[in-house]
Amino acid sequence: MNKKMFPAICALLLGAAIPAAASDCPGFLPPNDMKIPVGSPAGKGIGQDQFNQVLDTIQKIYAPIVAQRGGKLVIKRLWDNATVNASAMQSGNSYILNMYGGLARHEAVTMDGFALVVCHELGHHLGGAPKKDSPYYGNAWASNEGQSDYYASLKCLRQVFADPAAKAFTRASDDTAEAALACKAAFKDPDEQGFCIRSAKAGKSVTKLFMTLHNETTEPRYDTPDPKIVTAMFDSHPATQCRLDTYLQGAICAQPVSASLSEDDPVPGTCTRSGGFKTGFRPLCWYKPESASELMAPGEKLPAFNPGYAFGTLRDGFAW
Repeated sequence: MNKKMFPAICALLLGAAIPAAASDCPGFLPPNDMKIPVGSPAGKGIGQDQFNQVLDTIQKIYAPIVAQRGGKLVIKRLWDNATVNASAMQSGNSYILNMYGGLARHEAVTMDGFALVVCHELGHHLGGAPKKDSPYYGNAWASNEGQSDYYASLKCLRQVFADPAAKAFTRASDDTAEAALACKAAFKDPDEQGFCIRSAKAGKSVTKLFMTLHNETTEPRYDTPDPKIVTAMFDSHPATQCRLDTYLQGAICAQPVSASLSEDDPVPGTCTRSGGFKTGFRPLCWYKPESASELMAPGEKLPAFNPGYAFGTLRDGFAW
């Protein structure tokens, strides 16, 4: 496929119920036919002023960051579009985010939750490895879906919530006591604890979108992590519980925002056992390390008789 054709095709696919081939398109949700037009009784999310306030804040923070990479951040404010999704694409040096009003109007979406969606789309551009392996991308510019979720709480939301404008953002009232305990254990600074808890609540709120999309009735929880361990990197949208786990792990990773991510190595700037961290690891329900040594504490050796040991041990404890 001609790479120049991809943005237009991608935008069409995201708003349509088209099967597997379209699932490679980098949207916050898989392709779907949900629509919430302006004025719909179902429009119980955020209003247009709140929509723009979130986007203004993120534009202010990230336009200079993208410019340092030689790019231009372009946020398309598609408030009148009923599509319940969001997407990212690149055209020349433009880093494009398509933010649809239909998603913002969904009843699950608060301003904090919408900020998480925007951060996920930024994550496709800035999240680094692992990248999405897809014929649509040509040079594989986009971080995969799990990494974009991880980036949202690992890097982006921390910067957004630290901005004075974010104090006025609406947020969910979900009970996230388990996440709060993890945040307080991960950080000593009260502000960092607060940003972490806000990220956890934002993650909990948007999972209601995933539940609606998949007709799920079991609500995911922070104390019921997904036990699945993939045998190969999963590039598409993870399961609902797995995505919630990813938001928490990104939020409790003690790596500073300034720690750079790599375009081809998934380790730098993230939390790994090999890096000496005790929490904040990408969940194995979507993430497959290139080497099992990434999962081992410094100086620890993988037992020769049990090559699955490093993966199995990560099922133990709260973090998973």
